[in-house]
Amino acid sequence: MKGFSIYLSLAAALFFTLTNFASAQDVAHKYDHKTLAIGAIAPNFSLPGIDGKTYTLNSFKNAKVLVVVFMCNHCPTSQAYENRMIKLTGDYADKGVSVVAISPNDPSSLRLDELGYSDIGDSFAEMKVRAKDAGFNFPYLYDGDTEITSNQYGPVSTPHVFIFDKERKLRYEGRIDDMENPAKTPHSLDARNAIDALLSGREVPVAITKTFGCSIKWKEKSDEVAKAVIKWAKEPVKLDSINVTGIAEIVKNHTDKLRLINIWATWCGPCVTEFSDLVTLNHLYRDRGLEFVSISADDPSRTDKALKFLIGKQASGLNYIYTGDDKYKMIEAVDPKWDGALPYTMLVDPDGKVVYSHQGAIDFDELKKIIFNDPLMGRIYK
Repeated sequence: MKGFSIYLSLAAALFFTLTNFASAQDVAHKYDHKTLAIGAIAPNFSLPGIDGKTYTLNSFKNAKVLVVVFMCNHCPTSQAYENRMIKLTGDYADKGVSVVAISPNDPSSLRLDELGYSDIGDSFAEMKVRAKDAGFNFPYLYDGDTEITSNQYGPVSTPHVFIFDKERKLRYEGRIDDMENPAKTPHSLDARNAIDALLSGREVPVAITKTFGCSIKWKEKSDEVAKAVIKWAKEPVKLDSINVTGIAEIVKNHTDKLRLINIWATWCGPCVTEFSDLVTLNHLYRDRGLEFVSISADDPSRTDKALKFLIGKQASGLNYIYTGDDKYKMIEAVDPKWDGALPYTMLVDPDGKVVYSHQGAIDFDELKKIIFNDPLMGRIYK
């Protein structure tokens, strides 16, 4: 899977917590990353942009007002503000205001379960994908390797805005506005209010606001990833038997979850090759309401081998092995449109509607987008 290759080794062992959405103050105290004080001079930086250029503070020397926003790919709150940042950039472009975004996150400190609201991670390569897909009109810089700049500015969540005047003194830091949900109208346009005040030579009405969003994935958080690996690895892996009637019920999906069904076998090369990616999808999105069901087409006499394979993949979802003696009945129960070649994968809504089906190896980037387009999922935290 393209976007998550660095996470595949962790795919079988991460557990869900709510620390991804952390209080800014709690995170700041835990890791002691101090936020830049009002009145401080903007720290210089030299960071790579997704456009191939290297940016420094001097790159924005002509700006009357400089807006530095720390944001990232994976965070749903950050994603919720992408269009507003694009509009803000456009609205103030001819007024002498420059906007630059910096991703502070170390990708290796990002757990799989923290990627549940995104189809890509926080690597530099994936930043290029997000910027292109979203149509960013501002520089997007990467600080995940060293986090030197991020430590100097001290963001505590994504997004976190820092606004500097002509002399590059910090005049505002905090939220963009007071409404995370982009479908609703904010009551206080804090960042815009600060920019307008500086452009008109007035004092910023409110210099500091609290922020809400995903905690910064500092390098020291990699120990949390290691702890999660150990816990997730302890989850039990089972393989139950299933007949034609049982398969038909699985496909009907009488649940409130989006069900991902994969028919595979240990003797099927493409099945074995892609299975880790399917487990990764389960770990990514199971806490969002995705349920992964694997059905082995191995002969029942090979149950022990199939179970050993599943244990090796740490597939702690719902696993079945077909016990009937007629594989063609199994094919019809799964999907009459299926020709019978393995692997076969389906995505089924709670009402039993098949929203995706594919015979053969999967394009996981395509499948992730389909998952996110389903009404049960979506990128934005609600």
